[in-house]
Amino acid sequence: MAIKPSNHTRPLEIPRFIVLSSKVIAFFSTRLVTVYAFKLFTTPIRHKTPKREMEMDQKSIQTLITVPTINKKIVVYQYGVSEKKVLLVHGWSGRGTQLCKIADELLKSGYSTVSFDAPAHGKSPGNSSIMVDFIDSILEIDKLYGPFEIAIGHSLGGMSVLNAIKKGFSVNRAIIIGSGDIVQDIIDDFIKKLELKPEISTQLCLYIENKYGGSMDDYSAYRAASKTEIPTLVIHDENDPEVPVKAGNHIHKYLKNAELMITKELGHRKILADHQVIEKIINFIKK
Repeated sequence: MAIKPSNHTRPLEIPRFIVLSSKVIAFFSTRLVTVYAFKLFTTPIRHKTPKREMEMDQKSIQTLITVPTINKKIVVYQYGVSEKKVLLVHGWSGRGTQLCKIADELLKSGYSTVSFDAPAHGKSPGNSSIMVDFIDSILEIDKLYGPFEIAIGHSLGGMSVLNAIKKGFSVNRAIIIGSGDIVQDIIDDFIKKLELKPEISTQLCLYIENKYGGSMDDYSAYRAASKTEIPTLVIHDENDPEVPVKAGNHIHKYLKNAELMITKELGHRKILADHQVIEKIINFIKK
């Protein structure tokens, strides 16, 4: 009998009506489907805050701030009281309380945490977001709430932490969990899930580059990793259905001073609450 994968190791599926509408638009116009794909690619899903995150949500000080460089507002969470601060950065369609289990253990270890809802995520206003918004939010929070000793990022948050460090964000240590790596691979996977031709992926990448300037590959995690000097812990699950484990291995390869932890059967999100993962994080921070 074949063993079915657990919910934690199953990939998230794009609703069928979105796939079908994409294919219909693509039949008539490559340009229009590229614009449509960009809209989908930059529109996160707002999930209801689960019960496990309610304590952090209720006990944190929440403030709405403006990030001037992108002219967007974000909600910032201050959790605990300590001069030893850790910045927590959620991933795509996540929220500032998503790393609550890690935050709770950090508080027990004498740290306080600062996290945020990226633009168009959680309680922050807006309908669209992109990695640049995450990076600029990190840099603005560092100005207002820093300095930070540690930065921890999950998924897109991991990519954003590395890119922020490349742009001057200063921390003693970094931890990235289930981080994406090569931007083109992420776009290719997205277009594949929409069941569109690979050429649409190329068009979408060009569209984003023309809209925001620069090369998309400049934001790939491995490129930022190659410029990162501080000790960095890379954690990835070998059964991650959203971001293949090869991303974590590739990032680790380019880091100059890094540790790698590969887990099993935790997937992309359950990994954030795993006791062994959290223990590894705390031990890494205390070194």
